[in-house]
Amino acid sequence: MAVPGRKVSPGPLAGRGPVGGWRLSGVGAPAGKGGAAAPVRVRFAPSPTGSLHVGGARTALFNWLFARRHGGAFVLRIEDTDVERSREEASGWITAALSWLGLDWDEGPGRAGPYGPYFQSQRIELYRRAAQDLLERGLAYPCFCTPEELAERRDEARRMGLALRYDGRCRGLGPGERRRLEAEGRPHAVRLRVPQTGSTVVDDLIRGRVGFDHSTLDDFVLLKSDGMPTYNFACVVDDLAMRISHVIRAEEHLSNTPKQLLLYEALGQSPPLFAHVPMILAPDRSKLSKRHGATSVEEFREQGFLPQALVNYLALLGWSPPEAEEGRELFTLAELAERFSLDRVVRTAAVYDVGKLTWFNSHYLRQLDPARALELALPFFVREGLVPPDPPPEVRQRVAQAVELLRPRVRTLAEMARAGAFFFRPVTEYDREGWEKWLERPGAVELLEKARERVRSLEVFDPPAIEAAYRRLAADLGIPTPPLFHATRVAVTGSTVGPGLFDTMSLLGQRAVEERLAKAVQRLKEASGGGG
Repeated sequence: MAVPGRKVSPGPLAGRGPVGGWRLSGVGAPAGKGGAAAPVRVRFAPSPTGSLHVGGARTALFNWLFARRHGGAFVLRIEDTDVERSREEASGWITAALSWLGLDWDEGPGRAGPYGPYFQSQRIELYRRAAQDLLERGLAYPCFCTPEELAERRDEARRMGLALRYDGRCRGLGPGERRRLEAEGRPHAVRLRVPQTGSTVVDDLIRGRVGFDHSTLDDFVLLKSDGMPTYNFACVVDDLAMRISHVIRAEEHLSNTPKQLLLYEALGQSPPLFAHVPMILAPDRSKLSKRHGATSVEEFREQGFLPQALVNYLALLGWSPPEAEEGRELFTLAELAERFSLDRVVRTAAVYDVGKLTWFNSHYLRQLDPARALELALPFFVREGLVPPDPPPEVRQRVAQAVELLRPRVRTLAEMARAGAFFFRPVTEYDREGWEKWLERPGAVELLEKARERVRSLEVFDPPAIEAAYRRLAADLGIPTPPLFHATRVAVTGSTVGPGLFDTMSLLGQRAVEERLAKAVQRLKEASGGGG
């Protein structure tokens, strides 16, 4: 399906005549660049340097939604050529995070496709062949400058207040000088011969036309002296080889795009369409970082957020469906895919709001099927040490009942386990304010003792029976119900808030409630010097 959008302006090498020679085997320009309908092929290409950041997750989501909206392919490519920063285990973290979010890829690690392999470290020979072709056609040249020499020149440029650009020292080396340096065994990088005049225009599907004067660009490196490709070069070669039709990526990559357009022209290929999505900023509009809380998908999962909540929230960071104008905010992944379009992505930065995400999560938590809620919550109760890893049926049932009481009142699965700890272990600490307000008042000891007597006298210990007994007790004592109810809650749960009091007492069980009321009475007597 063809997707409407602006065409990318011709690069600066257009009109210089045909550039022949190197071609990717069986691959030309992406279909549709000559007017024919192009199948949509997009990619998410993370570097495996750590966990999947929420910014990267949103980029992956936008690509996935665009592919699904247009019946295209979503490709996952791991850009692991940065040997120093790449971590082997990080690829697994990234694929696990995408799978957890429900963003399945059509081609990529574990899902073979016609344009693999999908790890750049396994595609090195392809980049070297492409670089050699550019060298042979004079569109690139070897650079023999050492890292030390380059650093010295940058320091000098910095002292003089000049732009920190490569000075083109090796651009004009003649064949003889190059052969001499090669004969000396001097290692060299490969640089693109960037036009020294004119400009390159990026016709972006989100940001519109953005021009870059060539005077701001230097002859950038394609292959480093160790033979490894740079980001821009490997990215272009792979996007061509994998027939990528649209590059949807973060705004921070916009400055890379003119360099990549120059490469497409040098390689004699038409570029894909570009769309640069806005940044995600912290609430103070600074760059989102660890000091603002969780920033990776893995962290959100560990904190008990649900994938559907995170997907819903991320989709609305910088994009909105038509229904959002009427106040609708809740959408399933399938509904988002039906509605997604690049023309509704904004140019301005999106502001991260964990409070909004938490609201989404509490909604989806309440909507879960009880069996699914138990399945998701149980690991958090295990992590808190409240139940064993493989609890027996009766304990599992108790967790299920606690989950049903707790989930209408909590925001995350981790919060649920913490809030429900009193169901599984004795109360050792009490809410200070609640204790002072409801248990340090005159007559509290006598009130709790009478409550304990009523609890002990019950033959049926279910919520209706407990409530009836408590209301009769308040009537017999001639007092309003709040002092009795709140004092009991603090005594048996340690808190002033929680699920319904009588549901809570029923799940705790008659014996546990008696013991906790007695413990609170004992503590009050000891505090007053009355001892037991």
